[in-house]
Amino acid sequence: MTKPVVAIVGRPNVGKSTIFNRIVGERVSIVEDVPGVTRDRIYSSAEWLTHDFSIIDTGGIELSDEPFLEQIKQQAEVAMEEADVIIFLTNGREGVTAADEYVARILYKTKKPVVLAVNKIDNPDMRDMIYDFYALGMGEPFPISGSHGLGLGDLLDEAAKHFPEEGDEDYGDEVIKFSLIGRPNVGKSSLINAVLGQERVIVSDVAGTTRDAIDTRYTVDDQEYVMIDTAGMRKKGKVYESTEKYSVLRALKAIERSDVVLVVLNAEEGIQEQDKKIAGYAHEAGRGVIIVVNKWDALEKDEKTMNVFTQQIREHFLFLDYAPIVFVSAKTKQRVHSIFPVIQRVSENHSMRIQSSILNEVIEDAVARNPAPSDKGKRLRIYYATQVATRPPTFVVFVNEPELMHFSYNRFLENRIREAFDFEGTPIKIIARART
Repeated sequence: MTKPVVAIVGRPNVGKSTIFNRIVGERVSIVEDVPGVTRDRIYSSAEWLTHDFSIIDTGGIELSDEPFLEQIKQQAEVAMEEADVIIFLTNGREGVTAADEYVARILYKTKKPVVLAVNKIDNPDMRDMIYDFYALGMGEPFPISGSHGLGLGDLLDEAAKHFPEEGDEDYGDEVIKFSLIGRPNVGKSSLINAVLGQERVIVSDVAGTTRDAIDTRYTVDDQEYVMIDTAGMRKKGKVYESTEKYSVLRALKAIERSDVVLVVLNAEEGIQEQDKKIAGYAHEAGRGVIIVVNKWDALEKDEKTMNVFTQQIREHFLFLDYAPIVFVSAKTKQRVHSIFPVIQRVSENHSMRIQSSILNEVIEDAVARNPAPSDKGKRLRIYYATQVATRPPTFVVFVNEPELMHFSYNRFLENRIREAFDFEGTPIKIIARART
């Protein structure tokens, strides 16, 4: 299920990042009382009542020749294009400005639902300040205070009214959905074309050719797949070209819709820091993960090259030690069809369910071999474990005091579970709960 998307848009210094952080619940976006601090879109997940949604913080839009402002405007326009609902944020203390009117004219053209918020209304005596904002023609202004967290509930209630009805193309549980993510120009579109044996997706040497996620159905050995191609992720902070109608959010949407995610690396360029950040999105989303090293034909190799590259991947992607690695060449189609058996195996592991009796035998044996260390005279006691979810496999361990479950012992239990069961390609979660 793809989450609704909310974009916060407005001129600089009206408090967009503060509101973003309030809604998300943590300090994700940089907050500084200087116009233009937020120079790139910032993304996060949020929830309000029964609604889960994605939220975008954008740079401010302003009529000026100051550095970065044209790029900030482009970023905000792309965010508005991607959004299902737009929160138009203004500053109640400064009243309606020419820049606010300029933003309003841009918003008229989007044909998207817009909720007008007037920020910095910190107490009831200031509510009269909102009436001038009716002149923007955006309907009822909602008074809020980012610094005090006032009025955000009413604002989110109104935004939620405009969320699209739940529903996504349902391919059925028997169809395995997988996406390809990676930096621009690592060869994701070429890889799909190699699999399909035809030029289904445009291929170009220009980074960022693919603009939107593209679903392609394919059947291998009676197993049906849906391939979701996405545009390459740009390194944060790099100025986007005006024609680059792309964002990380589209890749995040593709990850949400996937059972398995292929993290595509470029063998010629080697492992880069952005590769790890991109892979982290799939890991944090709890999806099955396969690392695909593309352009393998371009390297001069000997009998040690593959092992050396594998070791480098394991050293750089410590959090993906469960992910299988496949070396392919989209250009020569070398080992391309070996991808599908791996996808199927990872998908099965991602959906695997373990009987509680067998699981507890493994846990009991692990504790007997390596009891939990004591902490300030207290020792963790594990009473019972059960699997509560799949995709990813999630286990609840009932203990005497959850705070005694140190992350290192949690990791130890995960390793024992992986030794006992084939969870290759899928993250697993272990949650400690107090026995009641």
